[in-house]
Amino acid sequence: MRSIFNYKHLHYFWMVAHEGSIARASEKLHITPQTISGQLSQLESHIGSRLFDKAGRGLQLTETGRLVLRYADDIFELGQELNDVLRGAPSVGASEFIVGAASALPKTIVYKIIKPALNLPQDIALTSREGPMDAMLADLAVHKVDMVLSDTPINSAFSVKAYNHQLGESTLSCFAAPRLAKKYGRNFPESLNNAPMILPTGQYAVRQLLDGWFQQQDIHPVVCGQFDDSALMKSFGQAGMGVFFMSSTIEEEICKNFNVRVIGKIEEVKQKYYAISAERKVKHPAVAAICDSARSSLFGH
Repeated sequence: MRSIFNYKHLHYFWMVAHEGSIARASEKLHITPQTISGQLSQLESHIGSRLFDKAGRGLQLTETGRLVLRYADDIFELGQELNDVLRGAPSVGASEFIVGAASALPKTIVYKIIKPALNLPQDIALTSREGPMDAMLADLAVHKVDMVLSDTPINSAFSVKAYNHQLGESTLSCFAAPRLAKKYGRNFPESLNNAPMILPTGQYAVRQLLDGWFQQQDIHPVVCGQFDDSALMKSFGQAGMGVFFMSSTIEEEICKNFNVRVIGKIEEVKQKYYAISAERKVKHPAVAAICDSARSSLFGH
């Protein structure tokens, strides 16, 4: 029977895999590249297979390397959790909770999803980031964020080890400034044909859902603007640039805050919401609180 792993060697491998080169790992670990290279050779000898191949000036994982990395990620994540517990981290100050959100998600929805995490018995120090989905997932992969909120589930197109936790779904409502609401509010949804419209850009799932619905309903909108940012889209909608769509869950807040009216609701289109984490089984208390509350209250029936 083979002897047990030398976990120092495994840790050096783990650092090199995440940093992309021995040189960068040596800077983080404050040891010489020669030492790391020697330890990796011993680990490869113990395993009986190469873990890296050269790729230009850097390294890329072999199939065996990718397998070992998946286990190493779990091992060192669990080790960090143990370290935090032994240090009594929750009792000496607020626990940091970093959330990434796709730009197209309405800020009010993001707030409502995250809010239950702030009601936990332990103090939570929240950091919220937003940006394109691929950037948020890249941060998740290197543990710069604890959770990513999106209306698009992660799939095999993203080379990130992460898991979808569906929070719920909502129908879409159509909003317009008072002048446009008066004109396009009657005979909905046929009234939307040739109506001025502002929409999310095509990279977001909700836009693809809307395009499919337009086709089914034989509606040909006049697209006056496309936006990555939901707040900016609502501001242009408030100014009367065109009708726009948002989750029915936040109808009341949108009408009140932007002085717009609901001119119709699309029952056939459901926008889904996901919390994406590096954990298959949610262990982070803030992520667990978010998932439980969203399913039972925010999107619950």
